[in-house]
Amino acid sequence: MQYIDQTIDGTDGTEARFVGYVIDNSPEVDMDRRRPAVLVIPGGGYEMTSDREAEPIALKFVGAGYNAFVLRYSCKPSLYPTALCEAAEAMRLIRAHADEWHTDPERIAVIGFSAGGHLAANLATTAGDDDLAANGYDPDAVRPNALMLGYPVITSGPLAHRGSFDALLGPDRKDDQAWLDKLSIEKHIDAKTPPVFAWHTVPDDCVPMENTLMMISACKAAGVSVEAHLFPEGGHGLALGTEETAWGGKGNIFPCIQVWPRLAIDWLGRLFG
Repeated sequence: MQYIDQTIDGTDGTEARFVGYVIDNSPEVDMDRRRPAVLVIPGGGYEMTSDREAEPIALKFVGAGYNAFVLRYSCKPSLYPTALCEAAEAMRLIRAHADEWHTDPERIAVIGFSAGGHLAANLATTAGDDDLAANGYDPDAVRPNALMLGYPVITSGPLAHRGSFDALLGPDRKDDQAWLDKLSIEKHIDAKTPPVFAWHTVPDDCVPMENTLMMISACKAAGVSVEAHLFPEGGHGLALGTEETAWGGKGNIFPCIQVWPRLAIDWLGRLFG
């Protein structure tokens, strides 16, 4: 396995960390194999990036035969669009190194959790296209082929996780309705949005499940394929819902949600073939 660990320069002088787990090809199987890939974007309210939603998630996909990459993007005090540009650069790197990392550039999914779900959706939809273009990116060239979301921050409206938008926009823009509308993902779902997989817990009292319901409704209205799962137990930030990703090794263990990686991998398998 190749282990990639490099930095991505932020637009504000900060640096993001980009880590990759690239499975070696074998002469016993197929030395020319091109694997699909998953870019993992952890959450953390745009104030940090969670360890629990980083490597453990990537390794789940590696175990299913995917090359996996993790983006530890710039957070507060970095402001929009720094993290978005770093996510775009991560996608550019994966596609630019597709031969070296024997990855299929047309089968790259992004998965984001909580605020990382907002960032993943910002990249996958047209919400940030103008800002990407202004920073030298072709939005279509860095758009993923599939979007996966775990308890995502979607709306900037009444059911928003306000702290995420405060951290992302900063004190001068956090109450500006034009900026809030620009970054309210459900307002920017159109034909360019790739197929979506999402999951949430009904009792989530941090990022209400209605965020995912809004995403589902917007996808339906735009004719975008969407598969979604709501689980009856658990709060926010559950990651895998296992001891491996539990807070302090003890909290947030919920067997009912532990099925989501299998559901996501099965969905990707049907989508990517």
